[in-house]
Amino acid sequence: MKKTLLFAATGLALSMAAPVAAHDARCLDQACSAQVLFADGADGSASAGQVVAAPRMGTWGIDTAGMDTSVSPGEDFFAYVSGNWAENTEIPSDRSSYGSFLALRDLSEARVRQLVEGYELGDPATDGDAAKIAALYQGFMDEAAIEARGAQPLQPYLEAIRSVSSKEEMAHLMGAQNGGLTRSFFSVGVSDDQRNPDVYALYMSQSGLGLGDREMYLRDNFAPQRERYVAYIAQLLELAGWDAPQASAEAVMAMETRIAEAHWTRAESRDRDKTYNPLEMGGFEAQAPGFPWQRFFAAAGVTHAPVVVMRQDTAIPKLAEIFADTDLDTLKAWQAFHTTDRAASLLSSDFVDAQFEFREKFLSGTPEQRERWKRGVSFAESTMGEAIGRDYVGLYFPPDAKAKMDDLVANVKAAMGARLDQLEWMGDDTKAEAHAKLENFGLKIGHPDEWRDYSELEVRNGDLFGNAERSRRFEWDYRRARIGQPVDKAEWAMTPQTVNAYYSSVKNEIVFPAAILQPPFFDPDADPAVNYGGIGGVIGHEIIHGFDDQGRKSDGAGLLRDWWTAEDAAKFEEQATRLGAQYEAYEFPQLPGMHINGRTSMGENIGDLGGLTISLEAYRRSLDGEEAPVIDGFTGEQRFFMGWAQVWRILWRDDALRQQLVNGTHSPGHIRAFAPLRNIDAWYEAFGVTESDPLWIAPEERVRIW
Repeated sequence: MKKTLLFAATGLALSMAAPVAAHDARCLDQACSAQVLFADGADGSASAGQVVAAPRMGTWGIDTAGMDTSVSPGEDFFAYVSGNWAENTEIPSDRSSYGSFLALRDLSEARVRQLVEGYELGDPATDGDAAKIAALYQGFMDEAAIEARGAQPLQPYLEAIRSVSSKEEMAHLMGAQNGGLTRSFFSVGVSDDQRNPDVYALYMSQSGLGLGDREMYLRDNFAPQRERYVAYIAQLLELAGWDAPQASAEAVMAMETRIAEAHWTRAESRDRDKTYNPLEMGGFEAQAPGFPWQRFFAAAGVTHAPVVVMRQDTAIPKLAEIFADTDLDTLKAWQAFHTTDRAASLLSSDFVDAQFEFREKFLSGTPEQRERWKRGVSFAESTMGEAIGRDYVGLYFPPDAKAKMDDLVANVKAAMGARLDQLEWMGDDTKAEAHAKLENFGLKIGHPDEWRDYSELEVRNGDLFGNAERSRRFEWDYRRARIGQPVDKAEWAMTPQTVNAYYSSVKNEIVFPAAILQPPFFDPDADPAVNYGGIGGVIGHEIIHGFDDQGRKSDGAGLLRDWWTAEDAAKFEEQATRLGAQYEAYEFPQLPGMHINGRTSMGENIGDLGGLTISLEAYRRSLDGEEAPVIDGFTGEQRFFMGWAQVWRILWRDDALRQQLVNGTHSPGHIRAFAPLRNIDAWYEAFGVTESDPLWIAPEERVRIW
């Protein structure tokens, strides 16, 4: 069933209709296929050793059959570039949204399936990574054994919770969360120290909510979600054999509502100036009384940390107070629910189905559970992703792709330098610092040079729950041992088979895994204009993250410090605020009262606008003064902007879109397809957009940051 998403901009006279459909994997052609159509198996699987091919987008990089040229670019640029694709594509029944990213993720998933199903099951203790991965995957796929065990693997955890007789013991369970299934009001993790980027530090963040963002607990329009969440808590507690599940669920919800009230907003939690608050461990008793901190840190195994960097420093004392005020039975019921919820995907079908019905079907509108092999692939990847990635790269990342990406990145980086020189609003002192930061940008493309060592990870055949438990402990021991140690500058935060990219502020580097370097993002044989609009825009986006509202707060060495003059910082903030207002003006009539949060999504919106601006500059420089050819009636700059919009093909289910607006830091993709273009003069010129068009913004009102 298809749905239509109407969105409008308050005060901008914008009225557009863009299709937002439902999921079953049907597309116009191979260029936008939602199915795995590249393999021999009747079920879409690939035979061992077979290379699963990537699709192409048309003949020169744009799926022109997916366009709807009956819509003018200035009326709805998303529909102009992708309207026929949207009209003829359904969201697969096991997805809550679908588009360019997920099509490539499906492809990556099929390739990984080919690999893991080709690994032989041997002795994981002696036969290397392949045998361990095979044990992980085949253990997940053994449904008969999992059903036979039922809830038995969970029982030791539940017994430990039942036996808790004091809040000191509860704090111990909370501290053990990183190596197990238990949950805490406080999340601890290890990362590069923002004030000393060469060393790892221990960080603490607010936690404790099971319904996502605090807004889900506090806004009136989420009352149905809260009601259904209470029913879900009771359902899992009943499956776990917990006493008085309904009364316990109501008490848990009341406590989590207090936790939500104490939490910082997502926008506040993005502010890097406010989220670096180091405190010695001995200071927690005075800073946040009411919680047994020594037991917590000892159970987490982090007592060797010299300090803890608190992110939400005013929320953490409130959470400690809530812990102190709450009766032990409610804390135990809360712990039992969250432990069961975290374990559900590894248990029998009654747990799996209950979790799916609430978290995927109800909250996100996904009609059907994902096939078991897909979930098995995800489980294996979450445990030994780099070991799988090592084989993935051998099949799917040719050396010439890296060479061409190197050239693209160099051109976009040079364009950023040129843009800095052209900025009229930025003073010379700040420009000098910005140039120094740009000069120090690191770059990683495709895959790590050194691969993760999994030799100490214990995996056993036929022990799904135990393998998951040991992998959690292995990962946490790996992380916590780094506290106070030198940072591994070569480490990657994503596997090569991940369809994404990122910027690290503390390492001041941009990273592009192999799996995103495919159509529609990047095609070595496509028209260069399309590549500059696609992967070039992504490269620019990641570079601009070093200069967005939060990334700009670190210098070229990754050190969190203010290198801006006060005057330049004020000018930046004024432009950023105007950009945020543009995004907040978009309305979603099928979701009354829902809007993009301009502060939460600010960094991504700045990244889109600035990234596209500098990528356009790079494309123009790549022409060396020559006129771009016209292809199928489209000019070079038209193809550039079409390449960008094609990347952001996406269809949403209403519930998934609601979740994205509340919990996501990115604006919805169909908005990203056109929103930054409205601030770029060249887009108006390329398509003849005038003030009579709905997408028009007057030149003096256009936001120009980078």
